[in-house]
Amino acid sequence: MAKKSAKIQFASTMLLLEAFVVVFATLVAFRLVDAPASQVWLAGGVLAVVLVVLSRLVDAPGGYVAGSAVQLPFLAVSLVIPLMVIVAVVFVAMWVVALWLGAKIDRERAEYDAAHPDEVPPSR
Repeated sequence: MAKKSAKIQFASTMLLLEAFVVVFATLVAFRLVDAPASQVWLAGGVLAVVLVVLSRLVDAPGGYVAGSAVQLPFLAVSLVIPLMVIVAVVFVAMWVVALWLGAKIDRERAEYDAAHPDEVPPSR
């Protein structure tokens, strides 16, 4: 069985987790914000759907850039729900770490596979 990229797995997982956070933040905003419920649900729903779609497209060309760009609207949720800033900053930091650590793991796997060609499983 071929090894899956750690960077893709980490980035995809982070975007899915952020989608769940957006859904719960939308529930909070629905009760706290003096805006029409339809606007709150539309904004939260669109952001959650974008995060889910990007989690599946992260390995496509420009996927990491799009995932990084969607961090800005995720941080913007803090303008509506001030306490969300803590959660948003933590998740953005985890996004950066996921990209960095995933790339590091993939690089180390490639080095190991190059040094031990007899242990590399055949690709299908």
